[in-house]
Amino acid sequence: MERTLAALIGAKIKMHRQSKGLTQERLAEAIGSTPSYIGRLERGEQNVKIQTIEKIADALEINASLLFSDENEQFLRSKKWVWESLTLLLQQSESQQHRLYRVLKEIVAHDEDK
Repeated sequence: MERTLAALIGAKIKMHRQSKGLTQERLAEAIGSTPSYIGRLERGEQNVKIQTIEKIADALEINASLLFSDENEQFLRSKKWVWESLTLLLQQSESQQHRLYRVLKEIVAHDEDK
């Protein structure tokens, strides 16, 4: 399934936001917007202005070009199970993502003990 540019940018916003430990509320506050707007952006349901991209990038402390670059995505797509796992995780709620991360972390720690 081919995703739109808005959906790709939204997924990257979500990924960077979560990697910084920010909620949609905190990101919205940082850019002078609402959490529902951030949610629509992340789901690819809302087009975004360049000025808003710049505000989001500043709030996330990243270069705005990262939201348009597909360099990392191409690498991840080449790792089939990593890409499918990431896609599955991004479809879950934030609390479910944390739960699944803890399970994965426990499995990896258990395998290292062997």
